[in-house]
Amino acid sequence: MITRLQPDITSFSRRQALFGLAAGALPLILPARLLGRDAPSNQINLLMIGTGRQAYVVNLPTLLGMPAVRVVAVCDVDARRARLAKAKVDASYGNTACKVFADFREALDLPGLDAVMNSTPDHWHAIISLAAIRKGLHVSCEKPLTRYLAEGRLLAKAARAKGVVFRTDTECRSNAYMTKTADLAINGYLGKITRFQVAVPHEAPGPLGNPHPMPVPAGLDYPMWLGPAPLRDYTVDRVHPQNIEERPGWMRILDYCEGMICNWGTHLIDVAQLIHGTERSGPVAVEASGRYPQPGSGLWNVLTDFTGQFRYADGVVLDYLMDVPYLRVEGEEGWIQAHWTSAGGLKASDPKLLRLKFKDSDRRVPTRSDKEDFIHGIRTGTPVMTDAEIGHRTCSMGQICHIAIQRGKPLAWDPVTEQFTNDPAANELLQGTCREPWSLR
Repeated sequence: MITRLQPDITSFSRRQALFGLAAGALPLILPARLLGRDAPSNQINLLMIGTGRQAYVVNLPTLLGMPAVRVVAVCDVDARRARLAKAKVDASYGNTACKVFADFREALDLPGLDAVMNSTPDHWHAIISLAAIRKGLHVSCEKPLTRYLAEGRLLAKAARAKGVVFRTDTECRSNAYMTKTADLAINGYLGKITRFQVAVPHEAPGPLGNPHPMPVPAGLDYPMWLGPAPLRDYTVDRVHPQNIEERPGWMRILDYCEGMICNWGTHLIDVAQLIHGTERSGPVAVEASGRYPQPGSGLWNVLTDFTGQFRYADGVVLDYLMDVPYLRVEGEEGWIQAHWTSAGGLKASDPKLLRLKFKDSDRRVPTRSDKEDFIHGIRTGTPVMTDAEIGHRTCSMGQICHIAIQRGKPLAWDPVTEQFTNDPAANELLQGTCREPWSLR
C-alpha cells in the first residue's frame, strides 16, 4: 500500500544549495576530499519515473554508476518492472533502501528529493515533467521531449521560470562522430554552410502489431498507463512485452509517439541546429511527404517512410529522410558526413579534414555524456547542453514536418510565434487533448 508522504520543508533549500542559485555564494556541496565521496551533502537524490527498456537497460545502470547520484526511488505503473528496477538499485548499493511507487504524484512528494529521470512513454513526458518542475525538482526527460509541440513550449517556459536544471536526454552530442562534425563546421573548416541532410532509420519490418483486445496483465495499472491518451482496449502490442529488453509497441502508435520522425530525429537534428546556430529558433518553411501503413494492416500506425525539407531564413536547407542514421553537413569549401555507428564512421570531401588538428582558439563542443551533463548542471549551476528550450526546438522540427505530411502542402512557419502562417488548420495540430482527469494546467 502506498501512503502519501508529506513534503520535506528542507528539500527545496537543499536543492538550491546543490544548484548554487545564490550568485557569488560558495556551493554547499563540499569537495569530496573533505566529506568523502559518499557523504550525503555530496550526492543528488534521484527518482526514476518509468522503468521500462530505456530506463532499465540504459538510464538506470548509468546513473547507478555515478558517485554523485543516489537513486532513492523508482516509479512505474507496471509492478513487475518496478520490482526489477528496485532489485537493480538495491543490488548496486548493497541494501534494500530503494522505495517503490506506482503513482508519480506520490513519488514526487518523497522528502529530500533533488532530481527526476523521466523515462516514461512520450505522451506522459509533459505532465510528469511539469509536475516535477513545479515542485522545484531538476529534471532529465527522455527525448522526444513531448508528443505535441504546444506541450514543449509549456515545459520550456516552466523550467525557465522555476530556475531548475532541465536536460533533454539525448546522447547525440556526446557521440564522437557528431562532435567532430560539429567542431569542424562551427569553426569554419567547411566554409559557409549551405545544406544539411539528416537521415533516421526505418521502423523494423514485419507484422504491424496485434490489435485484438486482451486481458490486462496482473500488476499493470492500465488506465494509469494510458493517462492523458485516448481510452483504448489493452493489447500487449499497444503497451510493452514481458521481456523488458524488447522494443515496446507504444513507440509505433500515434496516440503515444510520432515514431522515427521525432524519436530519432531529436538526436540528429539537434546537432544540425547546433551547427547552424538555430538551436533556440528554427526554420521558416517546411514541406514533406510520407506513407503510413494501410488501414486494417495492424495496430501500429506511425509513418513507414517520409522525406521532407526545411528552409531557414538565411537560405540554408535541411533535407530530412529515412535511411541509415547519419548527419551530413555541406559548406562552400567541403562536406562531412557523420554516421551514428562505427560501421559508417566519418566521411569527408577531403580526408585531410578528418585528420585536422584543432587550434587552441577553436570553439569546441562539450563532450560530457548525457547523464554527466545533467548532474554537472545541477552541481555547478552552469547550462546543460540540451536544456528544455533546445530540446523543444529540436522536437518541434519533427513535429512540424509531420504536420506538413498530414496537411499535404508546403507550410510557412514562424519560429518566433511558433505558428504556421499560411494554414490555420495546421495550427490546430500543434496541440493535443488530455483525457480527463489529466491536464497540463
